Amino acid sequence: MTPELGYLLPTRESIMRGSPAVGPMLDAAKRAGDLGVDSIWVGDSLLARPRHDPLTLLAAVAAAVPAVRLGTAVLLPALRNPVVLAQQLATIDQISEGRLIIGAGIAGDVPAIRAEFAAAGVPFEGRVGRMMEGFRLCQALWSGESVTWDRRWQLADAVLAPVPHRPGGPPIWLAAGVADGIERAARHYDGWFPIGPDAETFGRRHKMFVDAARDAGRDPAQQTTAVYLTVAVSDDGDEAAINAYLEDYYNAPASAMRKVQACKGGDLSQVLAFLRSYVDAGAQHLVIRIVGDHEHTLELLCAHRDELVS
Repeated sequence: MTPELGYLLPTRESIMRGSPAVGPMLDAAKRAGDLGVDSIWVGDSLLARPRHDPLTLLAAVAAAVPAVRLGTAVLLPALRNPVVLAQQLATIDQISEGRLIIGAGIAGDVPAIRAEFAAAGVPFEGRVGRMMEGFRLCQALWSGESVTWDRRWQLADAVLAPVPHRPGGPPIWLAAGVADGIERAARHYDGWFPIGPDAETFGRRHKMFVDAARDAGRDPAQQTTAVYLTVAVSDDGDEAAINAYLEDYYNAPASAMRKVQACKGGDLSQVLAFLRSYVDAGAQHLVIRIVGDHEHTLELLCAHRDELVS
């Protein structure tokens, strides 16, 4: 089966360039939809890596681009009050008529992200439990039934409206790279959505995800395995553009970032082989972050998507 292709909008990059206008990003989203991508994605960060709010922007994309699915890559739900979040996500799902996917994670343990949590008034420790309880509360509210809750948050006979367009709410794909997180994705959520690293490791972890789903009595065929990949297509096959991009984006050595993130710079055949290696290892949905000419790269990938299957 040919994998689905997703395109990450360059929200962080536009801020880094001093060009925060949303119009060009909506134009890019429309063009991506016209080229045939299956999904359009937006990243999340408050202060650690400033960018547009993903939920507000996705609402605009939902109205501007028909048919294509929309997702967060990835949302940090622990930063948000789950009652407010439940209403926001339900509204976007209504705008998009059921096209929303929630890619979610807990965020890495680095000083900038700890500071981001502190600025939002949210404890960094316990963020896994906060995320999981928050999603349980969202899902309870999405039922449209009266909800009483007395844990981290307190509700008494609360009823949310609107509920999502999709019965039960949007699917949740959990970003995770360690065994506990992969098992959490398999047992509790609708998909697994890592950021790499190499295809061989990804394949081993994919098997772990599938096995954990079966052990939990779930059908892995009803869950999605996605992966977030960064690529740069260049005629000379040079990886320098990727390295420069990573160092600028993360303010960290490219060698360190490439140990945890899946990245490839090269000519079209090299990039296609890189993407195909993840499909061979179990990826069903490829979410692509592009370095360089976005439109030209998307044209190439969409035109050659049949070559992603061995």
